[in-house]
Order: sequence, then structure tokens, then C-alpha cells
Amino acid sequence: MVKGLDASTKEKNTLTVLELALEMCERGFSFAKVDLYKSSADQFLIEGNTLIPPFNSIPGLGTNAAINIVNARENGEFLSKEDLQQRGKVSKTILEYLDKQGCLESLPEQNQLSLF
Repeated sequence: MVKGLDASTKEKNTLTVLELALEMCERGFSFAKVDLYKSSADQFLIEGNTLIPPFNSIPGLGTNAAINIVNARENGEFLSKEDLQQRGKVSKTILEYLDKQGCLESLPEQNQLSLF
């Protein structure tokens, strides 16, 4: 369905983002997922021909929350998803989104070790 002038502002903005993404792919770049230890708070990073998105590209995660994550990781690696949520002041929704995107694969759920 072609909306043309009837497209909402959100749809027009999405179109712009998709056009830019297509242009980057045509120029030989690819996109990585958000990286817990590499992503910037608010700027794309270039690593070879790969673009690493910033934390604030996550839906619902603002720049201030993104800065909290970056500041928290400067104090050492995260021990668990629970640690990320507490130190990075990350909401449960954002934590679930990061987990679904495969950004938290190496992190256990909690800091506590199971003895059994």
C-alpha cells in the first residue's frame, strides 16, 4: 500500500532511516548488533566495514540511560544481567530487548552462583 502524502511522521522518518541503511549496504557496510562493551551512548562506531549502533538506537532507551550504561561498564565488566540492570540503571524492558537481540549471551541471569 502506497501512502504518499498520507504517511504519518513516524512512517516518513522510518523511510529516511531505511533509505540511509540501504545506501550504507550499497557502499559495502554492514550493521552489527548493539555491543554491551563497544557501543557508544549516542554515536555509531565504525569497525572495519561494520557499523556498531549506539545504545540510544534501542527503542525506548534515551541518551541519558545510554550514558548510564557506558559509565557503569567503565567500572568493570558486568557480572550478570542483574548487575547490568542495577549498575546501568536499565529497565526490565530494555534488558529483555537486549537479551532478545543476543547482546547479553555471555551473561548469567544473577550474580549468585549455584552450588547444586
